[in-house]
Amino acid sequence: MAYKRRSWWARAFLRNFLAWLAIAFALFPAAFVLGTSFNPVNSLSATRIIPRHPSLSNYVRLFSETSFAAWFLNTVKIAGISAILSVFFCALGAYAFSRFRFRGRRAGLLMLLLVQTFPQSLAMVAIYRILLKIGHYLPWAGLGTHPGLILVYLGGSIGFNTWFMKGYFDTIPRSLEESALVDGATHFQAFWRIILPLARPILAVVFVIQFITFYSEYLIASFVLKGDKSYTLALGLYYLINEHYRDRWGIFAAGAVIGAGLVLLIFYALQSQIVSGLTGGAVKE
Repeated sequence: MAYKRRSWWARAFLRNFLAWLAIAFALFPAAFVLGTSFNPVNSLSATRIIPRHPSLSNYVRLFSETSFAAWFLNTVKIAGISAILSVFFCALGAYAFSRFRFRGRRAGLLMLLLVQTFPQSLAMVAIYRILLKIGHYLPWAGLGTHPGLILVYLGGSIGFNTWFMKGYFDTIPRSLEESALVDGATHFQAFWRIILPLARPILAVVFVIQFITFYSEYLIASFVLKGDKSYTLALGLYYLINEHYRDRWGIFAAGAVIGAGLVLLIFYALQSQIVSGLTGGAVKE
C-alpha cells in the first residue's frame, strides 16, 4: 500500500513538474519582451526580464519617433476587413456544399483542398503581375494598395475554411431550415436568419484564426505595400529594427507588446465561442 502511495505521488509530481516546465517555457519569451519594453536602456545587450529602473520611455518614443499609430490602424483595418469577408464568403460556400447536391460538388470540395496544398508564397510572381495589371484599370485596388492586399488575402483563405465550416454546418439539423422554407422563406433567408445565428461559434473560430493570420503576415505584404504610411504592423516593426536592432530593441519590444495586446483581447472576448466552435464540428450527429 505504501509503495502504491509513493508511486502515485511520484507520478503526480512528474505530471505537475512537466506542466509547470511547459508553462515557464511558453511564458519566458513573453516575459522577456514585456520586461524589455519597460527597460529605458534601449539596447539588446542590456535587456532583462525585470528592469532595474522601469520606464515608459520606449512607448513614448514608439509613438513620437515612428509611424506606429498608422501601422497599427492599417493592420487592424486590413486584418479586420479580410477576416470579415473571409468568414462571409466561406459561410456561403460551406452552406452550399453542406445543403445542396449538384454536379461537381465532390470535385469542387477536393479542388479546394488541393489548392490549399500550395502556399501563397509559390505564387508571389503571379500575384505581383496580377495586381500590377489590376492597377492599370483599378488604381485603388492594384499594387501598393490596401484593397489589393485584401484581395490577395481572400484568395488564399477561402479553401480550407470552407471545409472547416462545412463540417459544422453538417451538424445543424436540416429540419430547422426546412420549417423556414415551408413558411415561405427563401434559401438565403433561411441561411441568414436560421443557420448563421446557430453557427456563431464556428464563425468566431474562423474569424479569430484569419484575423491573427492576416494580423501577423509579413511575406506577401512586403512586396504588395510600398511606403512607410501604408505599412502593416509586421512590416513597420521589421523595418524599424532592420540593421538597428542593437539600439532600437526596447522600442521594438514596446510595439510587440501593444500588438499582442489586441490579439489577447479578441481571444478573451470570444473564448467561449472558440471552444464550442472547435469541438462542435468534430463529430457529425
